[in-house]
Amino acid sequence: MSTTQIAVRLPDALLTQLDHLVTTGVFESRAAAVRAGVESVTAESARQEIDRAIVDGYRRIPPTNDELLAARAFLRSSILEEPW
Repeated sequence: MSTTQIAVRLPDALLTQLDHLVTTGVFESRAAAVRAGVESVTAESARQEIDRAIVDGYRRIPPTNDELLAARAFLRSSILEEPW
């Protein structure tokens, strides 16, 4: 995988928190922590895009009454199966 180095400026307080994560072993390095943060933000953005597409689909083609009843019945049976 090809990589590109970038420069990032952080407020001192945030850098202190980042260094704490590295010092306590949560991340191997500052770069690893920043990379994980970018991966998290981009993954969340992708999930939100999928959510918007699903909502848009349901707005364009709403579920039928039968589909809603079936979904509710499935939800109830799923909850009853939970071991709580």
